[in-house]
Amino acid sequence: MKFYGLIGYPLTHSFSKKFFTEKFEKENIEDHVYDLYELSNLSDFPELLRANPKLCGLNVTVPHKIGVVRYLDWVSEEAKEVGAVNCIRIAAESPVAAAFAGEVGIQDHDFKLEGFNTDVYGFEHSLKPLLKKHHKKALLLGNGGAARAVKCVLDKLDIEYKLVTRRPEGRNSIRYDAVTKKMMEEYTLIINSTPVGTSPNVDECPPIPYEYITSEHLLYDLIYNPEQTLFLKKGHEQGAATKNGYEMLVLQAERSWEIWNTQKVKP
Repeated sequence: MKFYGLIGYPLTHSFSKKFFTEKFEKENIEDHVYDLYELSNLSDFPELLRANPKLCGLNVTVPHKIGVVRYLDWVSEEAKEVGAVNCIRIAAESPVAAAFAGEVGIQDHDFKLEGFNTDVYGFEHSLKPLLKKHHKKALLLGNGGAARAVKCVLDKLDIEYKLVTRRPEGRNSIRYDAVTKKMMEEYTLIINSTPVGTSPNVDECPPIPYEYITSEHLLYDLIYNPEQTLFLKKGHEQGAATKNGYEMLVLQAERSWEIWNTQKVKP
């Protein structure tokens, strides 16, 4: 048996468990199990590994994407750039790994922990097919953990962006009520990285001036439940192209599967 799973807190709903369980059934992948491992305290992570020696890989969700890094003996360059890990490969032992495992309280295990960020891959490959030549500037709504991968991708694609938050953080950040008509005309890519509009709060949306959205705009919402958030609905009504976060989740999950089952991961 090979075991995989998701760590985070709370885990009341999991895209990952449903996705991998259905994947195993559809592709006749036998002797593979994907479980949820709810961790309210990340300090319990070593004990989780000790109690589940057959784990081959883990996904990581909030609030542990940043804190889990201290338990890893290797982190990909992309994950370092983002400052967060959402995929862990549990690989064969190395002398360095064994020593490090002892330092963080994971003794008596013949493995090493390798960290990746597949959110970057998922978002980039979901966004790129939709981009037009005029999508040179973006408004990024929110600056929480979900925005980290988005900022990394925008930097990679040389798309200038401005953060829009309730409380401005630095020179590149403005309040929602500071978004003007001129700014909306200039920034034709708008990305929602906040949880505003997530089910069951489907009647909520980020407070931007939607009346200035045109057919030149592309609105991307990292939320996938509901399928069409109020943010996307308002954009669609103005003629904008829209996209939710479901494909991003699928792509990042498939990337995790590739990482867990490939000795050397292609960039």
